[in-house]
Amino acid sequence: MKIQDKIITSKVQRAMKLAGTGVKVGGNYIKYYAKKAVNTPDAKDDLNEDNANDIYDSLSTLKGSALKVAQMLSLDKNILPPAYTKKFTQSQYSAPPLSSPLVIKTFTKYVGKKPTDVFDSFNPKSSAAASIGQVHKATLAGKDLAVKVQYPGVADSIVSDLRIVKPIANRMFGLNEKEMAQYFDEVEEKLLEETDYKLELDRSMRLGEACKDIEGIYFPTYYPNLSGDRILTMDWLTGDHLNEFLEKNPSQEIKNTIAQNLWNFYDFQLHTLRAIHADPHPGNFFIQEDGRIGIIDFGCVKEVPEEFYNHYFPLLIEDLRAKEDIVEKLLTYLNIVFESDAQEVKEELTAAFLSMTALLSRPFRNETFTFTKDYIDEIYNLGQEIYKIQEVKKPSHARGAKDALYINRTYFALYSMMAELGATVKTEPTGWDKPLIHLWTS
Repeated sequence: MKIQDKIITSKVQRAMKLAGTGVKVGGNYIKYYAKKAVNTPDAKDDLNEDNANDIYDSLSTLKGSALKVAQMLSLDKNILPPAYTKKFTQSQYSAPPLSSPLVIKTFTKYVGKKPTDVFDSFNPKSSAAASIGQVHKATLAGKDLAVKVQYPGVADSIVSDLRIVKPIANRMFGLNEKEMAQYFDEVEEKLLEETDYKLELDRSMRLGEACKDIEGIYFPTYYPNLSGDRILTMDWLTGDHLNEFLEKNPSQEIKNTIAQNLWNFYDFQLHTLRAIHADPHPGNFFIQEDGRIGIIDFGCVKEVPEEFYNHYFPLLIEDLRAKEDIVEKLLTYLNIVFESDAQEVKEELTAAFLSMTALLSRPFRNETFTFTKDYIDEIYNLGQEIYKIQEVKKPSHARGAKDALYINRTYFALYSMMAELGATVKTEPTGWDKPLIHLWTS
């Protein structure tokens, strides 16, 4: 694996790096059109693969928010062609790591001491490297520890990086500029939070304590005295990531147990705590042979506002979706439709949104539900059809509530993991629907 001896921190140099990637992408398009002119099979697939490789190589070198966008897009499988998704998935836990000398230099800068002056042992080679930082194994007083070290300059480059990446993403992936503006505002806020390791430490301890009684879920112990603004220390967790676990051909019973544990974890967070672990990529889950799951990384947590909750989740309840007057109020609050919209636009958008919420809420209409890849494809295909609507493709307003972005992303990733497991899960609402029905019908 490629090792990095330095990270570009200058705004000008980072912009130039991305501009250079744009030149490479332009060259890939020239090759594509040449192949297309002579009817070369799979020319578009080759283009996507070449672009994905060049863009990922650039973003993985820059680290930070540039790479984090790739990580997020890899989870949103309905946005990108498969070549991009496959390549960007590497950013979840196997991005190119920093060299050992740079790690020691960075740790010493943050802590004021060398790692070996703090721990009994410290492995300068990373065990996992992602977008914001990388993890090293250490020991102290007989305990195995995981030490997360933030990449130098990451926190200071987030705003400028996103300003550079945003227009590239709009052009490259055909994303709508008005809606992406709202999306990137939310992303910027969350990324700034993710670079604050003291905030992550507090959330990890607080949410871990709140979720400690959920069966089949466990969390590491965190060490405030060994942590700081850019360093986070916790117990070392063992276990397999999802793909590694599936390669062992576990029984369907165990796969169902894993999925149920994850479902219960997210259901409790969302409907009881109103705060969810919003970074559900496989690198954050350590699966045991008996189906228990160790969970890390509460750097990205979505706090769910009360008013948003009361207007968004009623749409998952079939009886409320059948009431036109309630639906109109809900969709207006969520900025799906506007009072100024023409009637035909309102009707088209309402029908499309209700179709999607009916599909997404299918698991909640049964005591149990079996997640399949066909179900995920059905969601994807409906999303593609909805995107063809003119007011969705080129909206006159920035439609949708920004508070929905991380919730939708989290649950689509959760559904996708369930489908990978082919799991049958108890999904019937655990009572959260009743207060919402009362709120809107009393």
